[in-house]
Amino acid sequence: MSASEVVIIDSGGANLASLQFALERLGARAHVTRDAATIGSAPRVILPGVGCAADAMRRLEAAGLIAPLRQLKQPVLGICLGMQLLYRASEEGSTRCLGILPDTVRQLLPRPGLPVPHMGWNQLRAVAEDPLLEGWRSGDYVYFVHSYAAPVTSSALAVADYGTSLAALVRADNYWGAQFHPERSAHAGARILANFLKVS
Repeated sequence: MSASEVVIIDSGGANLASLQFALERLGARAHVTRDAATIGSAPRVILPGVGCAADAMRRLEAAGLIAPLRQLKQPVLGICLGMQLLYRASEEGSTRCLGILPDTVRQLLPRPGLPVPHMGWNQLRAVAEDPLLEGWRSGDYVYFVHSYAAPVTSSALAVADYGTSLAALVRADNYWGAQFHPERSAHAGARILANFLKVS
């Protein structure tokens, strides 16, 4: 594969086509697959996800992808549920996840004027420097759809506020995670994806 190619893991989500189109608009060649060998040899890997954490982990296990995903050395980007799967566990179904990040993803609690799921546009605030944030402006709006969220720890690159602060963009070595949907986040999301296509 050439450096401009990206493998999108077929996690069963409905956002695969929109993510593929968003990457191709940026000049990348995006392939959707569940093949472990193809994923292992890809220059870059994206783990998308929508729905329930337990169901997503069962699909990854059935495809024989749990161990291969934990061993990837190239840049990996988890999106929405895909980001949550990078953590040790999720309160959603008391699910054991991939364990790339040590914390537990917890359910968002509704507050007056802040229903759950958190769905819509929200601002990001950068809290660390990273190549994924190059040329990006703190305060830009991105699009969220989620009912569970990761805590703000030292792995956080950017946070969002929804009654409480939540990790919106994170990193652990060669693994990044975006709680929002960059493929649905207009210019700000395109910038994140474009930066991901350049990291090595």
